[in-house]
Amino acid sequence: MQLAFDELGTPLRDVTFVIVDLETAGGAPGPDGITEIGAVKVRGGEVLGEFGTLVDPRTTIPPQIVELTGITTAMVQSAPPIDQVLPAFLEFAAGAVLVAHNAGFDTRFLRAACEGHGYTWPKPAVVCTLTLSRRVLSQTDTRSHRLSALARLFGARTTPTHRALDDARATVDVLHGLLERVGPLGVQSLEELLDFLPDVTPAQRRKRTLAADLPETPGVYLFRGPNDEVLYVGTARNIRRRVRQYFTGSESRGRMREMVALAERVDGIECAHALEAQVRELRLLAAHRPAYNRRSKNPHTQWWVVLTDEAFPRLSVVRSERDGALGPFGSQARAKTAADTLAGATGLRTCTQRIPARNPQGTPCVLAELGRCGAPCAGRQSVDEYAHAPRQITDLVAGTADAPLHAARVHIDTLAGDGHFEQAARRRDELVTLLRGVGQAHRLSALAAIEELVAAAPDGTGGWEFAVIRHGRLASAGVARRGTPPMPVVDALVASAETVLPSPGPLRGAPAEETGAVLRWLTTPGRRLVRTSRPWSEPVHGAGGWAPWLDKVATAATLENIG
Repeated sequence: MQLAFDELGTPLRDVTFVIVDLETAGGAPGPDGITEIGAVKVRGGEVLGEFGTLVDPRTTIPPQIVELTGITTAMVQSAPPIDQVLPAFLEFAAGAVLVAHNAGFDTRFLRAACEGHGYTWPKPAVVCTLTLSRRVLSQTDTRSHRLSALARLFGARTTPTHRALDDARATVDVLHGLLERVGPLGVQSLEELLDFLPDVTPAQRRKRTLAADLPETPGVYLFRGPNDEVLYVGTARNIRRRVRQYFTGSESRGRMREMVALAERVDGIECAHALEAQVRELRLLAAHRPAYNRRSKNPHTQWWVVLTDEAFPRLSVVRSERDGALGPFGSQARAKTAADTLAGATGLRTCTQRIPARNPQGTPCVLAELGRCGAPCAGRQSVDEYAHAPRQITDLVAGTADAPLHAARVHIDTLAGDGHFEQAARRRDELVTLLRGVGQAHRLSALAAIEELVAAAPDGTGGWEFAVIRHGRLASAGVARRGTPPMPVVDALVASAETVLPSPGPLRGAPAEETGAVLRWLTTPGRRLVRTSRPWSEPVHGAGGWAPWLDKVATAATLENIG
């Protein structure tokens, strides 16, 4: 039978429900305390099986509970404890949607029992008939949403008695009655039912039609406002499914609900795989600066550490990339920490005054008196004598030497040896910031230096996902599904790839966030090198001769070798 649009997903007639009810000894959920479990498994209106047993709660049942349920302490003394009952119940309910009246009560006790006895709670989808009845039934239908009242309303074949199996049987008929009520409201699938349960305004629910024509593929989606402006940009493995969630109770963020209220259209952009979707999202965010994306309000600015262009250079923290810069750093504070650590390790001056090359007439500062600066401002260092310090910085950025790092480590060891442990710990943390910045800078600059690199990742179904990367930017992306010869696909992707003209700077002008995303994709286990424009024996500038990730990729099997 052809499914209607609203039935896309899992039709309710094909869903297996396990309707469960618990009786307890009272008190808070814990490892024990359950006195009885009753459950009925149904699918398509047909009962598939029942599960019922008394349970030893390992405690005395209070008189008020005995009066309510009729279950006495003597009745459960010979019953199995919950740790023996759980395996059988979890097997009975495996793969099913759990249903209960006031489901939060039952699931809290079951989850606590699992956690207390070393069983993994399977986290099933849960339907609460109490919540569903409050959503569906009006006061003219019923004044009460208690199970007994609903059982009478829907003519349940079993009367609730506060015994687990009887109450579960009654809840089966209540569930079926409620499902008949939500059918005319467009709820025909499990996904629709789960979306229907939370509190969602009618206007928000009506807008789910905006997702009707979106593809069920990985990609990027754009919410557009009344004037066709881009309100929000996001990525998803399944565009249609993700966008539909914005029109349900699963989207609880007030700001997103405000955005949905303004949205008039949702555009979907299909992508070959997750890397292409991530890169497209970054580019769209930069192009549109959508009002409801957090990164638009707080743009992720990259910071760089550079040597100033003067006779006695010093380190400066800037926002723009340039040749010889170290970075990028995610914050100005981290960049400044790295600059201060480098200055201290090399003897580079930290004052901001401009010092002439000849006959400086300045007065030495406190750092000079402490031996932490050569005082070129007072003529105590010539340009040639001072040049050793900035040269160490240049060599570190180029990846050809690491003297400043060793000097910083020696200083930390000296402080610790002299008993200045707190100061040594601060210097250690500062050195860690510098080391992470240097390592990331070398990896990113190594990638940006490669004119073209083609890599592949298994798609999980016997096919391949491809990325053509030029100077650290994604130039083309595609897939070869299982059974498709991969190399013709690679050739076509390379031929149609975007032309990338490198600019000055360590990243050749590539956006740092994009190059970082590409690098993370390349370094994920399972990636394979297809081809590269750079011979493996050729040193990579900015990576100390070899980028660590290139070593890993180079030793992996190539696509040609594995077919």
